Amino acid sequence: MATARMAAGDRSAEHRFHLWMSLLFLGVVVAGFGRTFFFRAWFPELVALRPPEPFFTFHGALFTAWFVLLVLQAALVSTRRVDLHRKVGWVGGALAVALVVVGVEGALLAARRPGGFMGVPFPAAQFLIVPLADMLLFALLAALGILYRRDPQAHKRYLLFASANLLPAATARLPLPFLPPGPPTFFGLLDLLLLPIVLRDLWTRRRLHPATAIGFGLTVASQPLRLWLSGTDLWLRLADHLIG
Repeated sequence: MATARMAAGDRSAEHRFHLWMSLLFLGVVVAGFGRTFFFRAWFPELVALRPPEPFFTFHGALFTAWFVLLVLQAALVSTRRVDLHRKVGWVGGALAVALVVVGVEGALLAARRPGGFMGVPFPAAQFLIVPLADMLLFALLAALGILYRRDPQAHKRYLLFASANLLPAATARLPLPFLPPGPPTFFGLLDLLLLPIVLRDLWTRRRLHPATAIGFGLTVASQPLRLWLSGTDLWLRLADHLIG
């Protein structure tokens, strides 16, 4: 009886942890895009940092919906509404596909502007690898999350890491003037956000869950790789072709 209560307590603590991580991710999105999207009416002086294309209103709404759904799904599991969680999961699968399409189109649309990516001091062709790699990792890890939907431990981890790869655009916009702008900062902030998942695995399991090892490993390893690749002739020719 005592063992059963301990196991139930461990599961409840784990559900709460994933709910809080989902809320943290949503909070980072709101904080990063608060001045230019969510609360833009309060910051008219930042109008130059808002995308001029109406497409990005839809883009922002869709990506916000993903993080709201992430919180909702974690809350349903935490409140033992697994039946409803599974039904809503099909909406999440369709939304994930839409995010990849809209995310890639948004990256190309931004790269085609005369000034390239707004607020980014890098040539558009060079920087394009950052959002495209984010979408590639999101698609891969979300697909693994759907594939392992009958394995709750893998499922929830893959979807957290998939969602994390949508965050660099938000971490790059966090109002932290004491930090230098650029990829080392927004990638570094992302990696810090992922550390609790790694540390909790090491604390509770004494090792990384395979999904954590894959999700964290791919996310972190991709960062220096894409920065190196962005300056190669091979990538620049491909980017110029994609930008058209």
